[in-house]
Amino acid sequence: MLHPFLQNDFHIKWATLTPEHIETDIGKALDQARSAVDTVAAQQPPLTYTNTIAALDEGLETLNRAWGLVSHLDSVNNSPELRAAHNAMLPKVSEFFASIPLNESLWKTLRAYSVESRDEDLSPTKRRYIEETLADFREAGADLPPEQKKRAGEIQSQLAELTQKYSENCLDSTNAWEKIVTDEKQLSGLPKSALNAARQSAEQKDTEGWRFTLQAPSYIPVMTYADSDALRKEVWSAYAAIGRSGEYDNRQLVLQILKLRHEFAQLIGQENFANHVTERRMAASGQAALDFSDEIFQKVRAQFEKEAEQLRCYKATEEDLPIDHPPLLEPWEVGYWAEKQRKANYAFDEEALRPYFPIGRVISGMYEIAQQIFGLRIEERDTSRGWHEEVKFYDLFDSETNEHLGSFYADWHPRESKRGGAWMNYFITGNRDLSVGERSPHLGLICGNLTPAVGNQPALLTHREVETIFHEFGHLLHHLCGDVEVKSLNGVNVPWDFVELPSQIMENWCWERESLDRIARHHETGETIPQELFDKLIAARNYMKASANVRQLAFGKMDLELHIHWPDSAEEDLDSFVDNVLQDYNAKYKTQAKSNVFNFSHLFSSPTGYAAGYYSYKWAEVLDADAFTRFQEEGILNAETGRDFRSKILAKGNSEDPAKLYKSFMNRPPDPDALLRRDGLIP
Repeated sequence: MLHPFLQNDFHIKWATLTPEHIETDIGKALDQARSAVDTVAAQQPPLTYTNTIAALDEGLETLNRAWGLVSHLDSVNNSPELRAAHNAMLPKVSEFFASIPLNESLWKTLRAYSVESRDEDLSPTKRRYIEETLADFREAGADLPPEQKKRAGEIQSQLAELTQKYSENCLDSTNAWEKIVTDEKQLSGLPKSALNAARQSAEQKDTEGWRFTLQAPSYIPVMTYADSDALRKEVWSAYAAIGRSGEYDNRQLVLQILKLRHEFAQLIGQENFANHVTERRMAASGQAALDFSDEIFQKVRAQFEKEAEQLRCYKATEEDLPIDHPPLLEPWEVGYWAEKQRKANYAFDEEALRPYFPIGRVISGMYEIAQQIFGLRIEERDTSRGWHEEVKFYDLFDSETNEHLGSFYADWHPRESKRGGAWMNYFITGNRDLSVGERSPHLGLICGNLTPAVGNQPALLTHREVETIFHEFGHLLHHLCGDVEVKSLNGVNVPWDFVELPSQIMENWCWERESLDRIARHHETGETIPQELFDKLIAARNYMKASANVRQLAFGKMDLELHIHWPDSAEEDLDSFVDNVLQDYNAKYKTQAKSNVFNFSHLFSSPTGYAAGYYSYKWAEVLDADAFTRFQEEGILNAETGRDFRSKILAKGNSEDPAKLYKSFMNRPPDPDALLRRDGLIP
């Protein structure tokens, strides 16, 4: 096929998207995009929305889609050939996108149109997009003098290459390590599910025994259940070393990334990168985001310290040691002893839930819930349409009008060619502007690294993995249910401290009996979770919640401190800097654990990403805890409430101010204490 990456087919022909086409196709897309930019830049009066703002977006669409496909394949099917082709074009693509807001002629045209547009008959959404576009250009350096514009472009291009290398190092460093165990006695304590998965992993590598990796489904069970302190220490040490040494060393990369981000922020007139990132978000400044996090921390600090002391005392008691001054734990002991204490306190073993969470039932039940409350219909299609044999493909319809709102791919299990974590993204934003044509469907994707199937048994998930599926599906619904006439304001293209609301609110349905009965069925008997086990799950829900909150707050604080105060600290040792700013947030251990700053893809795998924005998880968690109270009051499967959420939140994207959208759904501002109340940390 000629130019496979440039095809406009809704059903992507993945088999044709091979590395040898990337350079030619992206080069052609770049030429088309440059021509489109030049056309808009040279546009003569009368200037209109159609021949300026809309024309620019339309002219970049082919490149955005094609490069999106390349980047996606780099995430899910990484190979030496693909990586080489991707990295060969990355500087050119990055340089081009960085040059757009720095194009003086284009900026002159858009500024002129912004004045003329006051007399044009435009919808409020399009007027908002004009304002957003001009703000984007200014934030990227459009008002800078020529020499500084040149430097701004250079910085963005350098950041793209450095962050790509960081991401590759994380993936390669993770894949470079394995642990083969041949003596089953060393695996005492591990549940059958973990042992079977490790045995299967070894067989797939033609190796005897049990194989463990640093991928989450392998790593987490070892840290939680393995009785062998030596095994846990070895696995923990390997994970902690990701990105810290050898050919996959990210330490200098992070320093360069931070310095370039700070230089860029100051170049465009901001005090620091955090202020640059947050200025148009709900927080409005880096310091406000820090203050928000600190306010929550102060409310949970005493309970956090109490939980740490209780865990030390529990271990001391179990080992017949004095509890008046219990010894500190090692960092590789925390998950193990926390799980033992949870079992002791609540007689609850999360592994007992696995048989009730076969992935097929979880997903079909989740779809049933979404269909009932949001007025949707989801149908699985031909599974051969994906980039891997495990990928599934679905169509999503409005249940009342039967309109095809969108389709999506789902790819849930780990591979060595696939980056870690879980995420949602999109390939196509459908048309919702009836002035330029008929409505068309959206196309998105969700990916994860969940427990795989073992032998003939289906993939049996942990409850946390079930939450992960619901979380990413919430992001996906935000895109697929988007009804915004401007594509660039649709779905997840909202301020990042609002983007997690639709995802995190979905996790709440994983805790309610009525909804759990839809998603949890024993893979052999079909029975729902026994009431006794459900009661234990709920009783243990808020176990060590202060510690869980502080862990997330610490990530957010580290992120903000690095992007606010590190540049002025004259501190080259990031570990020392992080240890200092997080000294109150970290429990004390015998061996002080180092930060994950060199293996934190959220912050350093793209030029911006979640950098100076990780706080948004906690920010949105406050919103989701509060918003779900309306479902609890009106019925968690109440279709009227669900459709209200769809129409006032999911459908609106960034067409209006997020605070206004939230208030339209709740009929009031958010309750700042909703999260801590749900977590049982305040009355």
